[in-house]
Amino acid sequence: MPLVKAGRVIEDRFVRVLDDAPVPDGVPVILPAARLLADARELVLRQAPTGVIWPNDRRVAELLPYLDWIALVALVFPTFRDGRAYSQARLLRERHEFRGELRATGQVLRDQLLFLHRAGFDAFEVTKEKDTAAFAEALQRYSIFYQPTGDGRPSALRARLSRGPSSTVPERQAFVR
Repeated sequence: MPLVKAGRVIEDRFVRVLDDAPVPDGVPVILPAARLLADARELVLRQAPTGVIWPNDRRVAELLPYLDWIALVALVFPTFRDGRAYSQARLLRERHEFRGELRATGQVLRDQLLFLHRAGFDAFEVTKEKDTAAFAEALQRYSIFYQPTGDGRPSALRARLSRGPSSTVPERQAFVR
């Protein structure tokens, strides 16, 4: 499955490990939530990055004791209509200050990409090969936004205020509400 990160299609270096499979040494892995929680004492000693697939029906507060050493949290969208992972992403980025990779997985549509990015996601698993280029391009399309969010970019108002009272926003910038 293609992975889009930082506006580029990249190879996923993380290996998915099933519930009962052994965790390979020296390789970045993604584990199911139950496995991470059950084996956390052993996993914290690993010499390679560890990630977790976190379902959208679990509270992100359960992850708090592990956020310092988890390299990746993959939040699941079981259907494109289920937006609970948006809230999970915002909580992880804004309230809990998670700075690792935040990956959107499951039913992720290119129409939602910009909103996912604004919620704090920085990597996207693309299920349809033909959508890969559109995903990579979409992150570059807009540069100014009205709403403040957790992706680190200032809103149009904040940008204008930081330049001083006589500043205006360039006319040719694309805006998103």
